[in-house]
Formats: sequence, structure tokens, C-alpha cells
Amino acid sequence: MDSETPEAFQKELTCLICLNFLLDQFTTGCGHSFCRSCLCLFWEQAEVPANCPCGQQSEQTNLKTSVLLKTLVSTVRKANLRQFLKYEEHLCGTQKQTKMIFCEANKSLLCLVCSQGREHKTHRHCPAEEAAEEAWEKLANQMRSSWEKIHDVERNLKKYGERTDAWMFYMNGYGDMIRKTYQLVTPVLQEGENYYKGFITKICKPIRKKQKELSGKKIDLKVIYKKFKKMSYKPNVELLQVRTQDYFSKRSESAQLHVPQPLLPEVPARPMAGLMDWLSLFWVTFSLSNEVSSQRIRLFDDARSLKYEHNSPHASSGGGTWEYLAAWGAQSSVSGKQYWEMRVDSSWDWAVGVCKDSWVRKDAGILDESNRDNFLLVCVKQDDHYQLWTTAPTTPLYRERPLGRAGVFLDCDRGSVSFVDAAKHSLLWYDDGVCTFPVRPFICTGHR
Repeated sequence: MDSETPEAFQKELTCLICLNFLLDQFTTGCGHSFCRSCLCLFWEQAEVPANCPCGQQSEQTNLKTSVLLKTLVSTVRKANLRQFLKYEEHLCGTQKQTKMIFCEANKSLLCLVCSQGREHKTHRHCPAEEAAEEAWEKLANQMRSSWEKIHDVERNLKKYGERTDAWMFYMNGYGDMIRKTYQLVTPVLQEGENYYKGFITKICKPIRKKQKELSGKKIDLKVIYKKFKKMSYKPNVELLQVRTQDYFSKRSESAQLHVPQPLLPEVPARPMAGLMDWLSLFWVTFSLSNEVSSQRIRLFDDARSLKYEHNSPHASSGGGTWEYLAAWGAQSSVSGKQYWEMRVDSSWDWAVGVCKDSWVRKDAGILDESNRDNFLLVCVKQDDHYQLWTTAPTTPLYRERPLGRAGVFLDCDRGSVSFVDAAKHSLLWYDDGVCTFPVRPFICTGHR
């Protein structure tokens, strides 16, 4: 800072963390101003992020920028640069004049006479003050962009981690489902169980590798950000001589490109030997009653918008208008084993399973408390793909949707429900001890 401008005035334009002029200024709710980068780094490292660095309570969302402060900082920086360049040691060695012209070709300061000489005549020039302010603006923009990239990677890493955890939960649980089902069907067969154990081991390694790559990208971006931060401490003249964009462009590009995308493969639908023959022993037919049609059903709206946050599913609001048809079995089940199939190939959205009477008529969502006694296999169309879910608990299934018929196996003695892809003779989901009785078959189909 320079003495040409009153010290008290300069202090008002100074970041209280780095003690330099404010760069990309933020003002907290309690009235203190900081560089955006200083405040971001402080809150990232602070144990109580909501506090102002000065110790007062201040919400991160209650931040303001000031055009007036930005203009004042720019004005003072220009004044300081002018006075700095007037010192004798900074005068042009040839002409003994003040070097107030900036040559963009070789990043040098020139006096007016030298800027018009043969060596620099064809180069692009601008006032040194303008060049310095442009350099500060570019630096602030690059720092802001880098910080946003860091948080993009953090969000992707968090989302990827949550999806991976959900995928691993399903895969590990699926191996257990295969084992339990084989114990019921053919206790001596272990081929299917061993196959899926091998598949899990094979696929988990590249998934964890991609998580590590994402973490590496975050580290690279933080290194770049800290280098930008060090540049912000440079005096005007030094900053002018650094090609801020060129200096870090290659590193920035290498850190930001090729960010791995979530790769959570669907489990292949491998037939289970003897499964369908065994299920056919418990085949039942029943009539459907209490059919209800409507223009909207929250079950599908919720499932379409489900996402994982903090390791648990949350449904965001919204959803289009859909026509659906829901129907319940005429008779309730309280004992024995029963297997039936529902045709679902003509529906974009569908749900099959067992439920407590006509709960859907209450417009219950997939995460509502009233849904805890209903066990469903739900398929929703989202853009150009389909996603399977089960309810109670709400769990994503990383499987291809059944084409043709979806099978439901109800074992009242065990309190278990299983879903199968009837066409591929493949188990989709099995869970025991989940049902309370009586329950009745349920199907709901929908179209946009």
C-alpha cells in the first residue's frame, strides 16, 4: 500500500484476513469485508463455518458484494501504481521518463517515447493502470472459476460416493438373496451364488478406482487455487509481468478434463436353475377389484425424482401429469406360499407387489409413513432409461427392467416377498420378515 492515499481510508479497503486490497469482495451480514478466496478458505478450514472470521455470528448465505467498494479499490490501486512508477528507480533508463505504457507483446512497462520506437511500434499497448486492473480481474475470475470447479468435483464425489454405497448395498445384499433363494429351491446348487460373488469382486475394483481419481482431481484443483492465491499477493508491476491465463491454463485444463463419471453397471440377468419350476408349484390366480384410474399418482412422481442425500433417499417435488390404473386383489392373504405374475411390458411406469388395501387412494408417496406396510417393485421411466426401486425400505435396484411379466412370490410363513424377471428366470429382489398381514396383490400402471 502507498502513503499517497490516507492510511485509514486504505484500511477500509483491506481484507481482514490477508491484509491486502479486497479482491472479488464479499461482505458478511455483520458488515466485515473480505476477499472471496480468503473467506472461502477460512470457512472451509473453520470448525464453525457460520461464524465471521472476526468472531461474530454470520450466515454463509447472507453475503453481499459492493460495486462501490470494488470501484474504490480499483481507484486506490491505480493511484498507488502511478506513484510507484514515478520513483526514480522505476523511470525509463533511456529516456528518464515515467513508464506508464504497458506492452502486451512482451509484458513490459514503457515510457511514451519507447512505446513509439521501432522495437515496440507495431505492438499492442494500453495504459499501465488499465492493464493492471484487467490482470486483477482475470485473476479474480480464474480463482472464482477454480473454486467452483473444486466444489463441482466435491459434489460429484459426494454423489458418486452415495450412489456407489447404494450400489454396493444392493450388490452385497443380492448375493445374500441368491444364497437364501437357492436354499429354498435347490440347496445343493451354489453356482449362481459364486457367480455373483465373483462379479461383485470384479466390478468393485474399477468403481473404487474412479472414486480415487475424483479425489485426485480435487487435490489438483486445490493446488492450482492456492497458486492463484499466492499470485494475488503480488504487487501491480509483478502481476503485469505474469501471463496469468497462460501460466496456469495447461494445469487447469489437465485438472478439469476427464473427470470420471459415475459408472454403476447393471447386474446381468442370469437365470437361476430350477427357480421357475419351483415357483410354479405355488402358482395362484386371482381376480382384481377396486380398480381406480386417475390423472396423477405420487408413487411414480416420487420414484422418478428420488435421489440419495446423506445416505438416505429423498424425493424432490414435481412431476408431470400421468394417467394410471391401479387395482387390488379381491382376496387378502394371511398364510401359505403364493406366486403370480403381472404383465408390465406395455407400461412406462408400473408397480407390482403386495399392499394394505387401497393405500394409493390416499395419494401416499413412496417415502410416506403409510407406505411402510406395502412392499412393491416400482419401475419408472426417466428420460431415455428406466429405473427399478423396491419399497420398505426404499432401495434402488441396478437391474434391467423386466420385459413381459414381473413375478411376485409371497411367503406368508416367512413374511418374505420376492420379485423375479419371469422372462429371464432371474431373481430381482428378496427380503424376509418385511410383511405384516393381511396383504393383497397390487398392480399399478401408468403412461404419460
